[in-house]
Amino acid sequence: MHDNEHADEGSRRGVSTKAVEMVVAAIIFGLGLVVVFDSRRVGAGWADDGPQAGYFPFYIGLILCAASAWTLLRAAFSDHAAGGVFVSRKKLRLVMSVFIPSLIYVIAIYFIGIYVSSAVFIGAFMYWHGRFPWIKIIPVSLLVPVSMFLLFEVWFLVPLPKGPLEALIGY
Repeated sequence: MHDNEHADEGSRRGVSTKAVEMVVAAIIFGLGLVVVFDSRRVGAGWADDGPQAGYFPFYIGLILCAASAWTLLRAAFSDHAAGGVFVSRKKLRLVMSVFIPSLIYVIAIYFIGIYVSSAVFIGAFMYWHGRFPWIKIIPVSLLVPVSMFLLFEVWFLVPLPKGPLEALIGY
């Protein structure tokens, strides 16, 4: 096989458009249900002085549910999207190589603060995705969070999420 044939074969395998449509439709249907039930909780009817707080959101939730149910059924029972690949495995792997560390970074902010998390995040990305040498990774991954700390915490007096390290230095 030639390289082009391998590339074509790799681009045909992956997540199908049909699967993505069904998952997104199901998620939006769930969000629509949350809107409908919460609107009913706060009042989705008509009061003496006009519509209650949940009146319009209730109908928006119903529209979301109806549209997503239609999309889900259409994707499940028709062949319109069956042949297409939404994203190849190779490209999905590339997206996940950014998404998963970003998700870990956001979660880490809660436990160790934004500055330490940012230093680790920047360093890891420079190493894994940029293939930079350590002589560049260490100063950049330390100077950027320190600069942001000085800018926000010291000069602008805007507190950002901090962890145990910042507590040790009195912040």
